[in-house]
Amino acid sequence: MSATINCREFAEYFATPIWGKMTPAYVYEVEGAPFTIEEFYLDDLQKLYPYRIEPPHPDDLLISPKMYDLAISLIQSFNEMEGTPLSERGSVLVFLPGIHEIRCMQESLAKLANQRLQVYPLHSSVTLEEQNGVFLSPVPWYRKVILSTNIAESSVTVPDVKYVIDFCLARHLVCDKDTNYQSLRLTWASKTNCNQRKGRAGRVSKGFCYRLVTKAFWTNEIPEYMIPEMQLAPLSTILLKVKLLDMGDPRSLLSTALSPPNLSDIVRTVLELVEMGALSAKSDGRNQSEDGELTFLGRVLAHLPVDLNLGKMIVLGHVFGCLDECLIIAASHSLKSFFAIPAMQQLEMGSSCLLAFSACLLDRQLIYSVLQVAELYEDLKKRVSQFNMHVLEDSPSPDNTSINRQKFILQIVIAGAFYPNYFFQQEIDQRQACKELNGFNPRTTVRNLPPYSFLYYKQLQSLFRLCGQVKTVSFDCSRAYMEFHRTSNDSGVLPEVTLALQMAHKSFKMELQTYPSEQIEFCTGRRSLAHLKFSRYSSVVMLSRFDPNVSYDRSEQSQQINNLNLITICHDVGHFWGFPADEASLGKQRRLTAEINKCTLSPVTVSLYPNLLCLAPYSETNEESLYYRAKILHMRGNTVEVFFLDFGNTALVSSSSLRELPSDLLAQPFQAHEFQVAGMRPSAQSIILGNKWSSRARDCFVTMVKHQSVIVSLYSILYGVMRVELLLSRESKSTSVVDILVEEGHAVKAEENVDSQVPSGLTGCTDGRLTTVTKSDLLIQISAVTEFFSA
Repeated sequence: MSATINCREFAEYFATPIWGKMTPAYVYEVEGAPFTIEEFYLDDLQKLYPYRIEPPHPDDLLISPKMYDLAISLIQSFNEMEGTPLSERGSVLVFLPGIHEIRCMQESLAKLANQRLQVYPLHSSVTLEEQNGVFLSPVPWYRKVILSTNIAESSVTVPDVKYVIDFCLARHLVCDKDTNYQSLRLTWASKTNCNQRKGRAGRVSKGFCYRLVTKAFWTNEIPEYMIPEMQLAPLSTILLKVKLLDMGDPRSLLSTALSPPNLSDIVRTVLELVEMGALSAKSDGRNQSEDGELTFLGRVLAHLPVDLNLGKMIVLGHVFGCLDECLIIAASHSLKSFFAIPAMQQLEMGSSCLLAFSACLLDRQLIYSVLQVAELYEDLKKRVSQFNMHVLEDSPSPDNTSINRQKFILQIVIAGAFYPNYFFQQEIDQRQACKELNGFNPRTTVRNLPPYSFLYYKQLQSLFRLCGQVKTVSFDCSRAYMEFHRTSNDSGVLPEVTLALQMAHKSFKMELQTYPSEQIEFCTGRRSLAHLKFSRYSSVVMLSRFDPNVSYDRSEQSQQINNLNLITICHDVGHFWGFPADEASLGKQRRLTAEINKCTLSPVTVSLYPNLLCLAPYSETNEESLYYRAKILHMRGNTVEVFFLDFGNTALVSSSSLRELPSDLLAQPFQAHEFQVAGMRPSAQSIILGNKWSSRARDCFVTMVKHQSVIVSLYSILYGVMRVELLLSRESKSTSVVDILVEEGHAVKAEENVDSQVPSGLTGCTDGRLTTVTKSDLLIQISAVTEFFSA
């Protein structure tokens, strides 16, 4: 019998009446013959750790960094305990309460050098490959260290474990008394659980168990037994099973259990099932809070091996005509995530994990998970068919509008299934967000770094190369802002930003080789650099230093843009590229094109890479190809996708056809501009019929403006994109495109966000504190410092 069972409770439950008295059942104990297991407590380990360790407190359930260090020191001491190095070292099993603690311990062990440790996490969320490594024999002369939750107490047996390190903590599923919502809560493990853990050692030789609590704490604070799960876990599924048995009200039947639940828990669960629709009020009106009539929904939920909310989603999917989609979602959410990958490889995969989803299909674990979902899907489909709910096998091919409408219906079904468990996101403080990022685009930028950050420009590029290509590094006091390249059609949050934030969330170690302030000032002849260390300087200055071929004059842009423009390509409703279409600008374009094509052009000599400026050919239909200024967006084998910087359109061309862009042709600013119509957002109807804008809205906008000359009035310049008011010339009067889209129900008028409300003339201005230091002096000082430390 398991060591965690309370024998006395079982004996009393199966008591029999003898001579008018309830006599407990007999308990027979059969002693095994395991190897000796020595127990040690925190009091015995003081000599291993030089610092004083505070004894644990009953209410303080977190593992402190010192306790992690103590466990690591203990693992290191096993080499001395075993004497001479052995080819077969005893394995170590460390019991931790959850996946977060396992990751922390794993990262700490990874820092040890020359310790010859093979570390394996053991948790329900880790990959099958990592779990199988637990049972493999370690490499000769290496020690196997298993970091496990209570899954290794009884479910898993590793025969070669010699040492057990127990933090005496566990996470148990509990039900909140106010919300009836279940969660894993950190608690002290019981003595029976800890004894079960101790028994993992000593299977093949003498074992050692180290409990990281004091002897007094073990005696006085650690409970003998855990509270029975029936008194902690939700009772929803149990009550539905009881109602299926039709053996009386749940209260009476559950009172005969070995550890009956509390009456208040039964009442709360009945109310929850009534709210869900699984139970209805009893016809006789008695015991309404303790019992109810089983509804059709409740009967279906009782037969489905999934969470009740997922089961309700399946039933609602049948009602709204999306049963197949709901079965797939329910099956996938009932099993482990498809995308579980080894912890130490998560960041190494980089942006390829976010961009190349198709490559994941080759992963064995993913294929296995898909097969599991397919099996559960078929099982669920078979079960619901017993209630006359069938998946339509032959359905007509839907168009885009039908697909988007079905997506909206699916959202309604999910919302109805999980009612009332909703999370309401607070309104974002746009002013604070603007202040935090100093006006940079939050979709392309991450921040934070040490003083004199400009010295570490190359190091920063190298550190963030794992995420993607860095466009600029801008500095403000002790902060640095890393901005990633954005292609012409990217409008959402870049995958590079997501990965960079994930690196911070997972405490990914990023180190910079910094320099003392005295050394920095010495290289400039003891001149004060306080204005560089503490003042704000704009990214425009740093761009001039690190990318001299690129320059921006926003005042010139503002003067040019309030004019007639020709739209060349539309990315979405209100988002397009265009170029000035007045006679002066068109004449300038023709002269530039003629100048480019009369020159002797040389092939590109450097290796091609995204954002490389070059000359690329383009032709209309069968006309002769002419060369224009372009930028590489993507490389696809022998072809590249280029963006034409003076027109705003893209094209696929052969990589061999690209030509070098002479430096003198960069003197004229690029003519193409990116525009976003200001003062509107999608209507509810458009959102329902599309991801953001419906296909009808897109068709309407493209029909109005593509390849048309339009009048644009600059509202602001936000993150390099012109926020404009767009006007069409119709019958000798100007008509607002926003008004047309609003009138046809595709859009509604909306205020611009805080960043966009800044007047366009102020966008991108430098801080007033730079007035005492000229731009040229600043560049000279920065150049001197960076060249000194890069030498």
